[in-house]
Amino acid sequence: MDAPAIRSAPLRREVGLAGAVLLGLGSIVGTGVFVSIGVAAHVAGPAVVVAIALAALVATCNGLSSARLAATFPVSGGTYEYGNRVLNHWLGFLAGWTFLLAKSASAATAALGCAGYLLVAAGVAPGGWARAGLAVGLALGVTALVAGGVRRSSRANAAIVSITLVSLAAFVAAGAPGALAAGATPFTPLLAAGPAGLLEATALMFVAFTGYGRIATLGEEVRDPARTIPRAVVVTLVASAALYLAVGVVAVALAGAPALAAATGAAGAPGGAGAQAGRPWLAALLAVGAVTAMAGVLLNLVLGLSRVVLAMARRGDAPGALARVDAAGSPRAAVVVVGVVVAGLALVGDVRLTWSFSALSVLVYYAVTNLAALRLPAADLRLPRAVPALGLVACLGLTPWIEPWVLGAGAGAVAVGLVGHAVARARATA
Repeated sequence: MDAPAIRSAPLRREVGLAGAVLLGLGSIVGTGVFVSIGVAAHVAGPAVVVAIALAALVATCNGLSSARLAATFPVSGGTYEYGNRVLNHWLGFLAGWTFLLAKSASAATAALGCAGYLLVAAGVAPGGWARAGLAVGLALGVTALVAGGVRRSSRANAAIVSITLVSLAAFVAAGAPGALAAGATPFTPLLAAGPAGLLEATALMFVAFTGYGRIATLGEEVRDPARTIPRAVVVTLVASAALYLAVGVVAVALAGAPALAAATGAAGAPGGAGAQAGRPWLAALLAVGAVTAMAGVLLNLVLGLSRVVLAMARRGDAPGALARVDAAGSPRAAVVVVGVVVAGLALVGDVRLTWSFSALSVLVYYAVTNLAALRLPAADLRLPRAVPALGLVACLGLTPWIEPWVLGAGAGAVAVGLVGHAVARARATA
C-alpha cells in the first residue's frame, strides 16, 4: 500500500526556452570543464578526448529519454516521478534516492572546485580546512539565493553562464594555434591507459553532461513543457558537447594530460593549461570563468535537488513539511535542507572522491530513466526504442568500471536508503 500523497501548491511556470537552455548549460558547463576533464585525464591520459565523445553519445540517449518523459509528465521530480508513474514505487524511490546522492555529491564538488579557484586567486594554498570551510560558505550562500524562487535564480544563472562561456571561448580561440602546432604528439599514445581507463573516464565524463536533467526536474516551472523541454535538452547537449570537445582537445594539446590531471587538485583544469602554455593572462581569465561556472553549477544543483525533495515529500517519501511552497512560489524548506546536506558533504574536501561517487549514483539514476522511457506508449515516446535501450545498456555497462571501493560505498548508501524507506513505509501503513 502506497503512502498517502500530500497536497502541495503547484510551482509557477516562469521558465521559457532560453531560460531552460541557460539552466541546462549552467548545470553542465562548470565542474564538467573545470574538474571532470582533469579527473578523467588522471585515469585515461590523452584518451580523455575520446571519453568526452563517448560520454556525449550516452548522454544524448539519456537526454532524449528524459525529454520525452518530462514532456509527458511535466511535474517536479524528474525520474523519481517517472519511475513512480510508469514503473513502480520502488524503482521510483531508487531513482529519487540515487539522484539525491549523485547530485548532492556533484554540488559539493562544485563548491569545492569554486573554493579552490578562489583560494588560488588569493594566493592561499587550496587544501585542508580553508578549502572545505570556504566551500561550506559558498553552499550556504547559494542556498539563500535559490530560496528566493526560480525567477531570481534564473537571472543570476544567466549572468553566470555568460561570463563562463566568454572565458571558455577565449581559451579555445587563444589556444587553437598552439594546439594545431603541437599536432598529434600530445595525444600519442592515445590509449596508453588501455580500455579500462577509457571506460572509467567515460563514466566520469558522463556525469559532466547530466546537467540537462535540471530542465526535466524543473518541468513544473517550464512554460509549454511538451515543446520547450525536448528542444532545450537537445540544444543544451549539442552546445555543451561541442564546447567540451574543443576545450578538451586544446587543453591536452597545450599542457598534456598529466599536467591537466595534476592541476585538478590545485589551480584546476583547464586553467592550468593556460599557465603551462606560458599564457598567465589566459589562466587568470579562466580562473574567473571557473569561479562563475562552478557557482552556476552549485546554484542549479541546489535548485534541482530541492525540486526532487519537494516531489518526494508530496508522495510521502520525505517529511511532509518539505512539501510546502511559500508565497513567492519557492519550496523554501526543501531548499534549506538540500543546502545543509551539500554544505556537509563539502567538508570531505576531495573533488575526486565526490565526483567518483556522483558518477556511480547518476548511472543508476539514468538506468531507471531509460527503463521508464521504454515503458512509454509509442505516441508519447516519439523515438526509436533503440535510443532508450542503448542508454540503458550504456549506463549498466559503464557502472562496473567505477573504482571498486566507490562501488562498495555506493551500494551501501543505496541499501541504507532502501532499508530506511521500507521501515518508514511499514510504520506508515501499520
